[in-house]
Amino acid sequence: MEVYQSSRVFVFECYKLTKNLPADEKFGMISQIRRAALSVHLNIAEGASRKSETERKRFYEVARGSVIEIDAALDIAADLSYLQNTTLNDLEESIIKTFKILSGLINPKS
Repeated sequence: MEVYQSSRVFVFECYKLTKNLPADEKFGMISQIRRAALSVHLNIAEGASRKSETERKRFYEVARGSVIEIDAALDIAADLSYLQNTTLNDLEESIIKTFKILSGLINPKS
């Protein structure tokens, strides 16, 4: 599944980014971003295994919510000047791609 591959890249980019955050955020922002990123990937995997479309979509909705959670955390990190020397292009692309794919799985066009 394309979304599965996209979310793997997304998790990798999130982990890469959090290596650059201040060490005192280890149990705060770093942990939260990593848990949310892993949640995206794991909810996609679990959702794909469900037979019921309704149930499958619910896991994709949870995954999409975690994508938004990370985007919001990045806003706070930027406000705190944690991202000044960090290039976010790959992560931003990954956020957008994963969000779009999940949205398409949740609300497919008829």
